[in-house]
Amino acid sequence: MATEANPRAIVAIVGATASGKTGLSLDLAEALGGEIVNTDAMQLYRGMDVGTAKLPPSQRRGITHHLLDRLDVTQTATVADFQAWARDAIADIRDRGHAPVLVGGSALYTRAVLDRFEFPGTDESVRRELEAELEAIGPPALHRRLSALDADAAAKIGPDNGRRIVRALEVIALTGRPYSASLPTPTYDDPRSLQIGVDIDRPTLDARIGTRVREMYDDGLVEEVERLLDEGLERGQTARRAIGYREATQFLHGEISRDEALARTQAATRRFARRQDGWFRKDPRVVWVRFDDEGRVRKALDAVGVLDRSDLAEQAGAN
Repeated sequence: MATEANPRAIVAIVGATASGKTGLSLDLAEALGGEIVNTDAMQLYRGMDVGTAKLPPSQRRGITHHLLDRLDVTQTATVADFQAWARDAIADIRDRGHAPVLVGGSALYTRAVLDRFEFPGTDESVRRELEAELEAIGPPALHRRLSALDADAAAKIGPDNGRRIVRALEVIALTGRPYSASLPTPTYDDPRSLQIGVDIDRPTLDARIGTRVREMYDDGLVEEVERLLDEGLERGQTARRAIGYREATQFLHGEISRDEALARTQAATRRFARRQDGWFRKDPRVVWVRFDDEGRVRKALDAVGVLDRSDLAEQAGAN
């Protein structure tokens, strides 16, 4: 029973794209009487539905979802913005006596919500200069510069992740300190937090990604991107770089064929899934359940129950 002194646990479902996080989050939210908080950076954008595998309202089982469709494609939001929005949503959910269930594949966004994570400031002129360089010379060249300035940060940020490379270089320029010094410590901001990871073998995941991307193209990804281009997608610093959207844009501009766009999207998604899995595997706090285990919901609920029992024991010891 949740009380003001003993609020509902925060449960985050994490893992690679196409691993089955969405289904597990719905099952857990139903079982816990919860509401879902999105932690996927691209699902924040209105109109980016097909290419982000955003769950349609008709498939949400009547469960309230938060932090979907918050931004236009021309807008940007910092991780600090997201942290504030998500923590506000969690507080509101708990105030109603419900359980917050986070779901998404962004380790940075998940950790920003769950962990003790403070953000250095920003400087628009520095950011614009770095983004112009990113456009001119590409992410790998900027990643090499980051490696020379902060090898630890470069090791944690992939050479294709232009947005995070720019942010790391911006922080270094502003603070004169390594970007890695500002990264979160693996300590939950709220001790009543739990991460459940969806474990899936690579061959199965690769096959599922291949199928999912084909279905996205069949279900209208290109048409979705065409509409978003009319809404200014190419002016969006974040949205235009989303996997699938950049490849479909190249196709619509006549730079590559549809088949090549599909193949590039599949390859980029598989690379991203490997990075996602690597991020979450490094966190020893994650409790893993197999994607195909018929008892995965029960095991996840057991992990939540252990957290609840630990809190009750601590309260009893304090009395």
